[in-house]
Amino acid sequence: FSAEQEAQALRKAMKGFGTDEDAIIEILTKLNISQRQQVLITYKSSIGRDLIDDLKSELSGNFERVIIGMMTPTTMYDVHELRRALKGAGTDEGCLIEILASRTNEEIRRINENYKLQYGRTLEEDIVSDTSSMFRRVLVSLATGNRDEGMYVDDALAQQDAQCLYEAGEKKWGTDEVQFMAILCTRNRCHLLRVFDAYRGIADKDITDNIKSEMSGDLEDALLAVVKCVRNKPAYFAERLYKSMKGLGTDDNTLIRVMVSRSEIDMLDIRREFLTMYGKSLYSFIKGDCSGDYRKVLLRLCGG
Repeated sequence: FSAEQEAQALRKAMKGFGTDEDAIIEILTKLNISQRQQVLITYKSSIGRDLIDDLKSELSGNFERVIIGMMTPTTMYDVHELRRALKGAGTDEGCLIEILASRTNEEIRRINENYKLQYGRTLEEDIVSDTSSMFRRVLVSLATGNRDEGMYVDDALAQQDAQCLYEAGEKKWGTDEVQFMAILCTRNRCHLLRVFDAYRGIADKDITDNIKSEMSGDLEDALLAVVKCVRNKPAYFAERLYKSMKGLGTDDNTLIRVMVSRSEIDMLDIRREFLTMYGKSLYSFIKGDCSGDYRKVLLRLCGG
């Protein structure tokens, strides 16, 4: 890998009349995120221009958004997406839920730091001013990045938590959402898996069925996302991708964000889950749903 060579090749693809999109896709998809950052710096030092600015002036639409996303460091990409979800008219609740429910404590900590540096206000302040009621509390809890990340499971406590969830939902008139939040947003993964098993034993149905019958709207979506991420994160992202493409019209925000943000983390697992869950490959789904350079670059991120 030579950052100098790649920088020169990118410049060549953009200068003069017309842009060589295929060359840009070829160069950027074969590099990993840290190599792309090196190219960014080398481009500026050896060519004296800003690569992001050049890309923005040459590309457009969803294709541009994927390429700029790929050029953005992982944490900053999450920060920009969260900000986009919160600012302006209307909130993109799906984006907030997806990022906050699926990132690790360390990732959340970095997001919070960078959000504050970038926008001069905290992520929590923006969540509080843009969302309401119990949904707001769940997001604030997740944005704290304070989940127990240990492996320890206390069987008695797991049984007690399951009973607690049962009594907070199924068993009472009205739902005690705070109990759900306290357990689902703070306990470690191994413990929660045990809780879900115990819950099935007590209620004779899955915890997700309980959440669906007891909650609604954004709160339901948020708690379901937490449960799904605890159980199987790649399957959660596979479902996000499927829903972004199925039916009429494409939810490009979600499609781009998941493809860009997971491409170097668990894309192989996501592809496997997608095939298992929907009987079709993610590759064929993208192929049938997108077109042009946008499709080309997404297929490269998907791989295989």
